[in-house]
Formats: sequence, structure tokens, C-alpha cells
Amino acid sequence: MKHQTVQAARSPLFGIALKVVSVAIFVGMSTGIKAAGDVPAGQIVFYRSFFAIFPILIFLAWQRELSTAFVTQRPVSHIMRGLVGVSAMGFGFFALTHLPLPEAITLNYAQPLLVVVFSALFLGETVRIHRWTAVAVGLLGVVIVSWPKLTLFTSDAGLGDREALGVVAALIGACLSAVAMLLVRKLVHTERTATIVLWFSLTASGIALFSIPFGWQSLSWQQTALLVTGGVCGGIAQLFMTEAYRYAEASTVAPFEYTSLILGIGVGYLVFGDLPTIHTLVGGAIVIGAGIFIIWRERRLGLERQAAKKVSVPQ
Repeated sequence: MKHQTVQAARSPLFGIALKVVSVAIFVGMSTGIKAAGDVPAGQIVFYRSFFAIFPILIFLAWQRELSTAFVTQRPVSHIMRGLVGVSAMGFGFFALTHLPLPEAITLNYAQPLLVVVFSALFLGETVRIHRWTAVAVGLLGVVIVSWPKLTLFTSDAGLGDREALGVVAALIGACLSAVAMLLVRKLVHTERTATIVLWFSLTASGIALFSIPFGWQSLSWQQTALLVTGGVCGGIAQLFMTEAYRYAEASTVAPFEYTSLILGIGVGYLVFGDLPTIHTLVGGAIVIGAGIFIIWRERRLGLERQAAKKVSVPQ
């Protein structure tokens, strides 16, 4: 195990490759879900969560970790994370079915910015002026992307209102996703990654079933195939992403999340005929720049903390 860990630490390029593959699969998942049409968000959440379980179980069985994957001393925390995560997914999928693919992807980039804000507000973490400035600039980029779509309270109707609802849902989903990330931060101190992922998939599947009375619909075989494939892809992408962080530091891997916008633009045009607007391109560039700065700043602060510890430890 020690040898495996050392080898992983020496393979940052492999970690980056795994991250890019996971991003590509996630974009494929989003594409399939969007192609399924106007399916209720709760129904999408169920397919995404339930069918993601199977590739994860196969991987754990291959790793001989299946017998202990469900063991936890914090079931209530997992359920709370599930409730928040399901809500975030529901709003995110609603936005995905109401917005062009590049814009839905770009607005989701608000999540890491909001994590910084909520970490300061709810966890008492120290956030200095550099990161506050980056967050403010990044949120300005989100406003630039959102503003043309926010016609919800104007006299315009039809497509404008539909996309405005999508923007609102995307932003609410980003907020809830940021809260879910804070809950995960607490869980990782005592829980293994496999346990967190499996409990979330199971609780999300169960919670999603409560949305049946709110209008699940009969699906065609094409819609069913797209949603099942989306769920399986979600589970596979989760595994690739988790493995990526074993082979490279988070600060090395994280910026490659933004390759999803490039892929989203390409897939959006080829599959749905969506072209990104100038607001999406400019706002997206601002959000990505702010996000990369925050990642760089976190890495620098981490290196400074490590140096301080080495100095303080008696030789």
C-alpha cells in the first residue's frame, strides 16, 4: 500500500488525465439527460443516483472493499448530506433542461466561489482579501452570464421565461451544492470516500422516490436508455474523479474541471445546435479566472502552512 501511494504521488500527469476523462464523462452524462427532454427533475435525480450505484459496487468488489463500504458511525450526517445533495441535483437538472448546455455548465462554476463564502460564514474559516476579491470578480462573471436570461419578471413570455427559470434554478442549485460540499468536508474526517459516495447514491435514490406524486411521467425506451446511461456514466465519472485525486494534488487537478466548458460548447453545438453567447464566453472566462486564482491561492497557503510546521517542529 505504501509503495502504491508513493507511485500515485509521482504520477500527476496520470491524475490530470483521469480528471479530464471524468469531466468528459460528466459532460456526456449531462448531454444524455438534456437529450431525454422535459423529464421531471425528481425522476432524473432517481435515475442519476440509482444507476450510478452499480459501477461503484463493481469497482469496490474488484478492490475487495465491498464488505466494509457501507459501514458508518454517522448515518444522520449522510442523510443530511443526501437531502441537500438531492435538492442541488434537482435544481441543477431543471436548469440543464431549460438552458443551453454551455450556460448550464458555466453557471455551475459558481459553486466553488460560494464554498469560499459559506466556509467563512458557517465554518468560521479565515478568508483574506485576495480570495474575497476573487470571489467578487467571479460572481460578477456569473451575473454577466445570467443577466440576459433574467426576463422572468418582464412582459416577455415563452422561451425567455423558460430560460430565466433555468438561470434561477442553476444559481439555487449552485448554492445548495456549495452547502453539500461543506457537509462532505466534515464527513471526510471520519468516513472513507467509498462510504460517502455509496451513502449519497442510496439516500438520493430513496429521497427522489418521494417526488413521484409530483408528476413522474411515462418514458419512451429512448428516454429510459438515455437516463440509465446517464446514471451509469455518473457513477463511472465519480470513480475516475476520485482516482484522479489519488495520483495528483487537488490544486493540480482541480483547474481541469473547467475543460467542461470547452467540451460543453462543442457538444452543445454538435448535438443541440447551441452557440454560446458573448455573455457566456466573457462571463465564463471571468468565472474560470477567479476559480483558478482561488485554487492557486489555496495551494500557496497550503505550502506556507507546511513550511511553518517544519520550522516549528524541533529537529
